[in-house]
Amino acid sequence: MPIQLTSAALERMQRFLANDPSAIGVRFGIKRTGCSGYAYTVDLARDVAENDSVFDLDGIRVLVDGKALPFVEGTEIDYRRQGLNAAFVFHNPNVTGECGCGESFTVDAKD
Repeated sequence: MPIQLTSAALERMQRFLANDPSAIGVRFGIKRTGCSGYAYTVDLARDVAENDSVFDLDGIRVLVDGKALPFVEGTEIDYRRQGLNAAFVFHNPNVTGECGCGESFTVDAKD
């Protein structure tokens, strides 16, 4: 499976989608940023773009832009609470390095 969700991530995404009936799923991707190069993005999806890959993960539609898929393929998305903080956590087998603060990551050149 190109993308996987833990039960905690699945539950969190179900709550997001239940609060916004106009959303058709969750868009997962990356953007260039930070000291290492890329950061993950997770947003509600409103439509399916021509180059999107769409995965049905236990009833959640996860959309990934075709350009981002090679960078995130195989990623497990988790959701964790630690003290007062809560966030999605990503376990990506493609990562070759991360910045010290954990906000961005590097992968071998794929673009």
